[in-house]
Amino acid sequence: MAGDVYPQFIINNVDLTTIRDPIIANNLALAARNLIAAVETLARAGAEFGIIAANTPHIVFDEVAAKSPIPLISIVEATAAAAQDRQFNRVAILGTKFTMNGDWYARPFSRAGIELVRPDAADQDYIHDKYLNELVPGKFLPETKAAFLAIVDRLKRSDIGAVILAGTELPLILLEPEHSGIPFLNTTVIHCQAAVTEMLK
Repeated sequence: MAGDVYPQFIINNVDLTTIRDPIIANNLALAARNLIAAVETLARAGAEFGIIAANTPHIVFDEVAAKSPIPLISIVEATAAAAQDRQFNRVAILGTKFTMNGDWYARPFSRAGIELVRPDAADQDYIHDKYLNELVPGKFLPETKAAFLAIVDRLKRSDIGAVILAGTELPLILLEPEHSGIPFLNTTVIHCQAAVTEMLK
């Protein structure tokens, strides 16, 4: 930070199961209510804006933002803006099946004139399974990384400019900034950069 300016930030570490389980059960209203309560806690603590530091919960971002007492910065909007700044026309996406297939992710990219390319159904099943059953519990296996990179190689045939790592744990297994000349867009880093920019205004 410039000079002696160190902006304060507040963390409300939400129990993953209170968001993940309702989304898996397609009870999006409950997931939204739980996130709204978490944001309200931040507001009461003095936060002037907030971020939901994960991709999949953004499935209910619009509902949460509409009822939030403070402005929220979307990880999806921030990533779409970053892709647009780098002049990508087609980008692939890796994440949970909710994230890869959600129109809530595709819409901001479509508005930015960027086509979102998804893995095929079998690859989506593999990514989703490994994400929830290995990466989230903290298992980062070399064979899983190799399989993910093979999926990136298959996506490369679709003439993509980049791959969105649309899951908090994905950059923990795909550590390099690119693969086979295809850059990775780390949504966690992009989101944090957007938050820092807002903090420094």
